[in-house]
Amino acid sequence: MITPSATELLAEIADSLTAMLPEQRWFAGKGRPVRGVSPVRATDLAGADPRLVHAVIEVDQGEQHRDRYQLLLGVRSDLPDNLGHAWVSACGDQAVYQAIYDPDLTAVLLELMAQGKDLDGLRFLAEPGATLDPKQRSRPVGAEQSNTSLVYGQACILKLFRKITAGRSPDLELHRALAAVGCQYIATPLGGIEGELDSTPVTYGMLTKYLRNAAEGWAMATASMRDLLAESLFTEGASGPGGPIDPAEAGGDFASEAHRLGQAVASVHADLATALGSSPAPPGYLDALVDGMHGRLDSVLRQVPELAPHEDALRAAFDAVRDLEGPVLVQRIHGDLHLGQVLRSVTGWVLIDFEGEPMAPLDARTAPASPLRDVAGMLRSFDYAANYAPLGDVDPEQRAAVTLAWTTRNQDAFCDGYAQAAPDPRKQTVLLRAFELDKAVYEVNYEYHNRPPWLPIPLGAITRLTTAHP
Repeated sequence: MITPSATELLAEIADSLTAMLPEQRWFAGKGRPVRGVSPVRATDLAGADPRLVHAVIEVDQGEQHRDRYQLLLGVRSDLPDNLGHAWVSACGDQAVYQAIYDPDLTAVLLELMAQGKDLDGLRFLAEPGATLDPKQRSRPVGAEQSNTSLVYGQACILKLFRKITAGRSPDLELHRALAAVGCQYIATPLGGIEGELDSTPVTYGMLTKYLRNAAEGWAMATASMRDLLAESLFTEGASGPGGPIDPAEAGGDFASEAHRLGQAVASVHADLATALGSSPAPPGYLDALVDGMHGRLDSVLRQVPELAPHEDALRAAFDAVRDLEGPVLVQRIHGDLHLGQVLRSVTGWVLIDFEGEPMAPLDARTAPASPLRDVAGMLRSFDYAANYAPLGDVDPEQRAAVTLAWTTRNQDAFCDGYAQAAPDPRKQTVLLRAFELDKAVYEVNYEYHNRPPWLPIPLGAITRLTTAHP
């Protein structure tokens, strides 16, 4: 049998890929039929049996713009039982499967980066001074959705960007910039996979140091909140005239970690300004910012009737930004900061995933912005951590008092920590509140369409923020 080229292989299994894509967690086109896929590029990376193919496919879902995705495909004559779940299709007498589950083949990626190979314009790079061990075995991380990550031993982690966007990845770009100025609050970048599509740079993967025994900020914060709720609502004598337990006295108090997290975020902002610069916002920036907030509000109001009672208060809060005096500094920021984007390592907090807001175009994700947007994102995340957990049949008023106390304590602790390394964000009340409300409007839209039971969380925040500052 004549061995098909990598491109011919893709064409032969196109129907199987069409069926496979909607089942993948990282596929962004769910809910729309996949009419077909076509190869954009395909490159043999190693071997004959097993064979490793790197591919970019274009997906037809009946729209003018067609999304592109990165695939790693393995080809074997004899597919082991432990790889049966990764099966995609048959090509002649060989099995084609998702190679991310095959440590024999994923080791090739690390070896190519260590060697600095360029294969048909696909560049595998190690960062200056990085030492990579190709003998490390990999395992996929199961929790991610929009991308796929492979952990090699206990040394490094490779993030493979599934949906391919024209332009260099802000994640790799900002990690490199922060590493160059010695930032201690990121995972050290070790390598990357880059290339071009249609004469435009693209990033396929980013390799960073693996943080062993690190805990996700969201998991830590929600555990703290559950501890407080348990002590306040379910401890005999906790209710009544004395009211709920003070979060500062609870066993799982998170405030000290929130304070350290604030310091870390402020330090990253300072390092980004050092590495890539900051400047006063150009003329018209505030008006454009406010116009964007109104535009998002207009869109959500058309879809979510529950938001209508808040329209006037929201518009007033947004319009107040137009009257700000004095310079507003802008710079590169994280762009999608929340408790799920931070890890607590044994040495301190680390910020991850600098890709920015997933649904925003690349030029918007890389445009200079106020650091207060990141601060607002984290403040909203504390509110979510306090309010999301279901607890069954408990007194709503008592629970509301507990969650508000926890949220306020940790938001204040975060801002106190931030203020130790940068200007106190609470001194820019008008702009910070507008960013918080704008984020809450986004959340209203998301929850309405994806998690209706969570809709009261952002609506409640809008009520509190607009009532406290009419």
